[in-house]
Order: sequence, then structure tokens, then C-alpha cells
Amino acid sequence: MNDITIREAQEQVDQWIKTIGVRYFSELTNLGILMEEVGEVSRLMTRLYGDQSFKKSDEKINLAEELGDVLFVLICIANQTGVDLTESLRAGLEKRTHRDRDRHRNNPKLTNGES
Repeated sequence: MNDITIREAQEQVDQWIKTIGVRYFSELTNLGILMEEVGEVSRLMTRLYGDQSFKKSDEKINLAEELGDVLFVLICIANQTGVDLTESLRAGLEKRTHRDRDRHRNNPKLTNGES
């Protein structure tokens, strides 16, 4: 699959929902699904990078797949609420650039190699 823009991803998810998924779940249902998917990412991250060990049932879980699930549901929510994620990301980057221009550079926790 070729690289796609965020806007193209929103269009492709919308087409998938309308042709294969029948219709969008309600916004509140999708919020619940998003929380479930984020929880799955959290569970996997604590096992991959934290102190917890894998259970037998966790062994086939894949971080890329779980992050893809989060992204899919997030795009669904954006589509059904009229949010352009391209513009949202652009605005978020601008906000952080302005707000945090020197903040992280001056953070001794980041510059002294502390965790």
C-alpha cells in the first residue's frame, strides 16, 4: 500500500464505513471503542517496555496492529464529528511550537539524561 495523507485516510475510512461497515457507530459507542483500543495499547506497552511479563493470551498481540486500531477509531470519530485531522494536527503542532519553544530545551529532566 502506498503512503497516504491524513486527509486520504479519513476519506478511505469513510468509504470503508459506508460500503463494508454499513454505518458509523454512534459517537459515544466509538468513544468507548477508542478507550478499549487505547487500553489494549497500554496493556501491550506495559509488557513490552514496563515491568509486567506477557501472559499466554498476550503473546500474539502486535503493537503496530493495536496502534492501527486506535487510529482507525480516532478517524471514525473525526469523520462523524466533522473534524479535519490534517488541520487539527497542523494547529496542534503550531500551538506546541509556540507554547513549548523553550520549555523542553530548558527542562533539566530532558537535557540531563534523567528518566
